[in-house]
Amino acid sequence: MPHITMAPDQFPGTPGLMRHRQETGRPLSALVEVLLRDANTLSRSERELVAAYVSSLNDCQFCVRTHSEISAQQSEDDTDEARAMIRKVVADLDSAPISAKLKSLLTIAGAVQESGKAVTTDMVTRARELGATDTEIHDVVLIGAAFSMYNRYCDGLAAVTPDDPAAYAQFAGMIIKDGYSMCATGH
Repeated sequence: MPHITMAPDQFPGTPGLMRHRQETGRPLSALVEVLLRDANTLSRSERELVAAYVSSLNDCQFCVRTHSEISAQQSEDDTDEARAMIRKVVADLDSAPISAKLKSLLTIAGAVQESGKAVTTDMVTRARELGATDTEIHDVVLIGAAFSMYNRYCDGLAAVTPDDPAAYAQFAGMIIKDGYSMCATGH
């Protein structure tokens, strides 16, 4: 049960909180829209994977489930295969079947989740050696920082977290179709 009074028909998780207080929800949803959906050399699926990975480190189940599903549905692979790969990333990044470049970027995001100062020059150098651009490194750091905040927002107010995986599949489809701005405004 949420720590604040919410409308009975409110969305679960962070989107419900964003709609509850749209004055803060609009800029929060605008940030995630830019980070995860705007044009970028990292695919939407890859950026959603970064959000899911950081959320797993923060043990925010609503965000892990939501962003894992969004990543899977936007993957170039079969959705079930993508889900299996995402589960491997979340369970054990080192053995996950992803590119070395993406692994290096996820390592940076994981360091940010711990502390911004945990990101080392060696991590950044390794990512660059594997082809990461300054924009990709910037955005991965910001996704790591932002999702640490979103995770704490969601869990700190005890937002509703559905148990049914179908709820996340439906919600992911809505975000893919309508974007993150619908989280704060309902449109």
